[in-house]
Amino acid sequence: MSNPVATIRVLLPYHLRNLARVDGEVTLQVAAPVTLCTVLDALEARYPMLCGTIRDHDTQKRRPFLRFFACEEDLSHDSPDAPLPDPVAAGKEPLLIIGAIAGG
Repeated sequence: MSNPVATIRVLLPYHLRNLARVDGEVTLQVAAPVTLCTVLDALEARYPMLCGTIRDHDTQKRRPFLRFFACEEDLSHDSPDAPLPDPVAAGKEPLLIIGAIAGG
């Protein structure tokens, strides 16, 4: 029996939406279990131009100045293999990929 598939909503920062040539939210079909890693894999498969922009090609670690949020929680330092919150996995809440700002 195959894993169930969930429809996940992802909101990208402006510069990545431009690169992927999308407006607003992106919806992706992701097989369970729904984790940050499986969502990013699906995102990069659908939008190959995003490969290497969100996570490093070799290490697969999050790029500096990008953060992951869901359900008002910062998931940026969670394991990429940890399940995402149920509202995200159910498509009720989006996964937010936010461009962080630095400066002094």
